[in-house]
Amino acid sequence: MDESSVTQTILDNFDGVRTGGAWGDTFFYYNPDSDQPDEIYFASFKNADDDYDNASNLNRPGAFRLNIGVGKETFFTLFPERPARPGGAGEFDPTYDFTAADTIMPHPVYGRQYWVCVVNPSVATFESLRPLLAEAYELAVEKYKGRRNRT
Repeated sequence: MDESSVTQTILDNFDGVRTGGAWGDTFFYYNPDSDQPDEIYFASFKNADDDYDNASNLNRPGAFRLNIGVGKETFFTLFPERPARPGGAGEFDPTYDFTAADTIMPHPVYGRQYWVCVVNPSVATFESLRPLLAEAYELAVEKYKGRRNRT
């Protein structure tokens, strides 16, 4: 799948979602109120390396990484061991080949915060990600409601 297909699928299946960009990345925000700032994102695309996150070699032609923020229980069901904390520049958990395409892995930087990722997911892999996207979306909805109730 390409970024456009994934984006369209997310927008078609989840209400109240808007996209926004920063640092060359694309974020999927849950925000049903256009008067409120976009603050709570549940998925994102990264399509280029930077000094902070270059683990996936995204400067390759056509490469992108889909990132999804899941719950703690789901994360540990997928990955029983908590990933190692990223070290200095270019030092990521050696357990994973973050350049591998079509493989669900902990996020190289935010895995410790229960984010997962896939470089260039195939249609079949994307289908397996749908429940993870739904969970991430529901977590964002709950967080949004909590923030709205506090104000």
